[in-house]
Amino acid sequence: MLIPQGYVVTNPGDAEAVVSSIGAPSVLKSQILAGGRGKGKMSSDGKGGIRIVATPEQAFQHASRMLGHYLTTQQTPPGGFLVRKLYIYKAVDVEQEFYLSLTFDRERYSPVILISDQGGVNIESNQDKLHKFWFNLSQGITAETMAEIQKQLCFTDKEMPTIESIIRQMIKLFKERDAILLELNPLVRTPEGSFVCLDAKFDFDNAAQFRQPEIFSKEERVPGFEDEYEAQKHGLVYIRLNGHIGNIVNGAGLAMATNDLINLHGGKCANFLDIGGKATTETLLKAFEILNRDQQVRGIFVNIFGGTRAPS
Repeated sequence: MLIPQGYVVTNPGDAEAVVSSIGAPSVLKSQILAGGRGKGKMSSDGKGGIRIVATPEQAFQHASRMLGHYLTTQQTPPGGFLVRKLYIYKAVDVEQEFYLSLTFDRERYSPVILISDQGGVNIESNQDKLHKFWFNLSQGITAETMAEIQKQLCFTDKEMPTIESIIRQMIKLFKERDAILLELNPLVRTPEGSFVCLDAKFDFDNAAQFRQPEIFSKEERVPGFEDEYEAQKHGLVYIRLNGHIGNIVNGAGLAMATNDLINLHGGKCANFLDIGGKATTETLLKAFEILNRDQQVRGIFVNIFGGTRAPS
């Protein structure tokens, strides 16, 4: 699969130098751990987090408005994420954009391939164009499924070997690396007929960290989320919210129901904190320690279902 040669920069001067080297037009992409960057808004000028520049001088100007500023998208907290890095590559001529992903369908207990010929920033508004193809992970994808993909997406006989190769590579990575999501968006077709991946997203099963130390060693942590990472280290699931009522619950379903009930009766939750089946003295102390550091918490509601606890 083809990908454009890219470079990571951390200052406007390097952005200008990269574009001088690779040529224009070039694409500048904010590197944050959230999607929707193209339609997001930078705190500096209200423009998006993905930009095309025509000259090295423009690269310097736009990088100055992106680096060190906050980018807010539909997937970030209200204040957005601080942009510390940009990824730059030579712009690619695009004839058509596709969306291609591999994930799990929890209702069918099956992996599923999702493909749309309306990829890019508009995929969320074109859900009706999303084609789904379920398959058996042990068996792999069959020739019949590949034929159905070609039929529904109107790929030519010349294009299909490339598409099949990409899908089979994704399935191999999905299995070998304990992935729960692989997403290519957009996967573009150029006027010459080549397929190029311009952006990708990967998500891996946290429970498989012991099998995938190399993958998880590359995790880049978002500044300001230290408590979330500390909770994860102790086997807790903690998500900070904007309310003032802290809660500690064992079990994700019970935790969501607790949050719903608090909100239903006029309260606002400060967090989601699931300690799972580990309602021990140590995990409860760690949970209280994390919540006590949150200055917006005025009270803590504890909802522990004893039936899930191992006898002590």
